Amino acid sequence: MLGSLSDTLVANPVLLLFVVVAVGFAAGKIRIGGFSLGIAAVLFAGIGMGALDDRFVLPDAFWVLGLALFVYTIGLTSGPSFLATLRRRGLAVNGLVVAAIVAASLVAVAGHELLGLSAARAAGSFTGGETNTPALAAAIETLKGKSGFDTLAAEPIVGYSLSYPLGVVLPLLAAWFMLRRGRRRTGVDAPALVVQTVLVEHSAGTLEELRDRHGGSVTFGRLQHEQHLAAASATLEPAAGDLLSVVGPREEVDAVIAELGHRAPEEIVLDRHDLDFRRIVVSSRNVAGRRIGDLDLDARFGASATRLRRGDVDLVADPETQLELGDRIRIVAPPARMKEIASFFGDSYRALGEIDALTFSIGLAAGLALGAISVPIAGGHFSLGSAGGPLVVGLFLGALGRTGPFVWQPPYTASLTLRQLGMVLFLAGIGLRSGPAFSSAITEPSALLAIATGAAATSAALAVLLIGGTRLLRLPAQTLVGVLAGMQTQPAVLAYASHELEDDRELTLGYASVYPLAMITKIVIAQVLIGLLL
Repeated sequence: MLGSLSDTLVANPVLLLFVVVAVGFAAGKIRIGGFSLGIAAVLFAGIGMGALDDRFVLPDAFWVLGLALFVYTIGLTSGPSFLATLRRRGLAVNGLVVAAIVAASLVAVAGHELLGLSAARAAGSFTGGETNTPALAAAIETLKGKSGFDTLAAEPIVGYSLSYPLGVVLPLLAAWFMLRRGRRRTGVDAPALVVQTVLVEHSAGTLEELRDRHGGSVTFGRLQHEQHLAAASATLEPAAGDLLSVVGPREEVDAVIAELGHRAPEEIVLDRHDLDFRRIVVSSRNVAGRRIGDLDLDARFGASATRLRRGDVDLVADPETQLELGDRIRIVAPPARMKEIASFFGDSYRALGEIDALTFSIGLAAGLALGAISVPIAGGHFSLGSAGGPLVVGLFLGALGRTGPFVWQPPYTASLTLRQLGMVLFLAGIGLRSGPAFSSAITEPSALLAIATGAAATSAALAVLLIGGTRLLRLPAQTLVGVLAGMQTQPAVLAYASHELEDDRELTLGYASVYPLAMITKIVIAQVLIGLLL
């Protein structure tokens, strides 16, 4: 019975793939003390099944495609935030993250030189301790063409698998400690964004000038002047006696009210006779990739945008914000214009389930082509590979947004689906390939050395980041935990911290500011370790 089932799985690699994925997802839901492996359990399911029968192997095209899909969609999503945060404060923070990752790589070198780990396994322990599967893939790709590739390719995967669990647990403990120490949790009733009406007593220039003075962190919905209600366009200048609705974080809204006058007893946002408000889904490719300010909503429709919901996060609708497919934008406009405005933005959930196959294929092909370029380095050759190439191109195209009629960003939900599909393809493929080697390695005394090397690499990176973040950069606890989650390029820390915090804006900003560079740095270092040590 078991023999015939094994033969069926061997003869049907697609069936084998989805059996591994199903087993992995089931195992990933098991929680012990609030912790679960999540999607990473697919890797361990593949290792387990590969250990049962060394014939359980998927073609390499499966995991190469999966890896490319995963990192390309991450690049597209992270591109705009990456550049924006770099311009504000990201250079110092990213420099600290790079230093932390380099410290982890030096521990891996020590594991090779002092403990006798093979070069490939030391590199695997580094990628596992840093919980970065694309870096693992880069290490494996560097081994292609080497004599005995099948045996060599299993070594980094074994090191990764042995080191990964502590690579997750140690950063989680560090995040718990930082959040407890920082005491930055907000009140349970405090919303991320508030809307308040100010009775204007002092002239403060145009609304655009007022917004700029507050760093673009607020926006304005409606302005009532002499009983006439209008959408608050950037060129309007509030006068004494006007009522103005202000949208933004509570502290900034309070600061605007103090500058203009005092809080009004009535809220003009409740009056929907002359002006209405509505959340509209951005599904039109003519709008996606454009900045809100470039849409000229006031001149077109007599409307203003006040908020933007992207995924599960509410943002102020800043004129510089670049719209993405799947965004939900809150519009204030005359009721008679709402249908026209909805048509302008698209407002179709059905359209969000589709991707532009042409632009997605062009971008992914460009990434794979870039990754295939080989550059001589350290006596060998370096390439970005199937991980780094698509990531770099994805970051560039994600920041670009659109080129003429081409919109590079896929819809938000479609991007998440492609990302998850890519990751399970990759994890299942490399897990099955490494199963036989892992089953024999785990019983060897050297397994403890690989685990110790990975744990030491994780600890070194955490020490550099936490000391530098608190003593040198003096980052707030939430921001530092977000940077920690981004440095680990693994969602467990981010998910844990988001659950613990009522307001996670600083957390997600810290995460987005370092994630792309941390990913690229790990990919490059994994290849350099193989080139230098092998």
